[in-house]
Amino acid sequence: MNPKPSAPAAPPAFDPNAAAAPESGLYGLPDDPRGAGVHVLGVPFDATTSFRKGTARGPAAIRAASRQVDLFDLLTGKPYEAGIWMAPLDARVGRWNEEASRAAEPVIAAGGVGGDPALRKAAARVDAIQEELNRWVEERTNEILDAGKLCALVGGDHSVPFGAIQAHATRHPGLGVLHVDAHADLRPAYEGFTWSHASILRNVAERVDGVARIVQIGIRDFSEEEHDFMRASDGRIATLFDVEWAEARHSGHVLRSVVRRALAPLPEQVYVTFDVDGLEPALCPNTGTPVPGGFSWNEAMLWLEELVRSGRRIVGLDLNEVAPAADSEDGAGWDENVGARLLYRLIGFALLSRG
Repeated sequence: MNPKPSAPAAPPAFDPNAAAAPESGLYGLPDDPRGAGVHVLGVPFDATTSFRKGTARGPAAIRAASRQVDLFDLLTGKPYEAGIWMAPLDARVGRWNEEASRAAEPVIAAGGVGGDPALRKAAARVDAIQEELNRWVEERTNEILDAGKLCALVGGDHSVPFGAIQAHATRHPGLGVLHVDAHADLRPAYEGFTWSHASILRNVAERVDGVARIVQIGIRDFSEEEHDFMRASDGRIATLFDVEWAEARHSGHVLRSVVRRALAPLPEQVYVTFDVDGLEPALCPNTGTPVPGGFSWNEAMLWLEELVRSGRRIVGLDLNEVAPAADSEDGAGWDENVGARLLYRLIGFALLSRG
């Protein structure tokens, strides 16, 4: 008689206290999209970056660095238990980034299109590619949401989450956006690019009807035109400037109370868009456009903690502008280390807010 075939061995139980296996997924977790309640969408695109490129390398670097993050967290508990999975980076995004970057380079070098027809044509090509990217991001986000997952987008520069914000606002009319950034990102266009990283919140404000309120924090670099746009928004855009935050600290105000007052305009459903340069530059030295000032790590956590304590629900989130150092390999650099830990906290707070 032939012996009966033995049953396949059960996979080893996941040990959150063990070192991450080299072949494991994000944060060393099982690479299992069906069992994961959180899907991370990497968008390696940074064509309109106007100062220093490199954020297109952010998603891959964060994934590699994430395997060094301890999974138990005093603030958010055990986010890993929900399952966190990062989709493979789509080669189409890389190709779009290469083509758009080539087209954008002479425009950025010239400081804009001016009256040059060739530069105007190049900028139009960049916009066309980004419109395609926006559609792709919105489609991927909707697929994640249709599956009942929490969507966490990782850029790339800060132009990339427009489609994700659009998808969430369509499902949650009256959505609030908490915008953490050094920059206001309210320019109608920058250097000739409609979909510039410097225009993401202007595009959201003018093109996404489902967004009711935008609260901006950490803001310390903006134009007079952007300031006028804030003031003319009739309260739709509420901004706590970095100088106001610094004054509260220096005057001994209870920062938790300052945070609560600033968050008050937000509705119940909130999308968090987090540009890492909202943090002090020591935490993100290689980001695309660093600015002195910004939140310390623990101050940023205070904002997220109070958002959740307020009873608001984080329906989606993105993290952008994490750029590894030029000589950083395999996720071993400081920026991606901070980025991986910030992403884990953002996910953790979002899960807490959802019960």
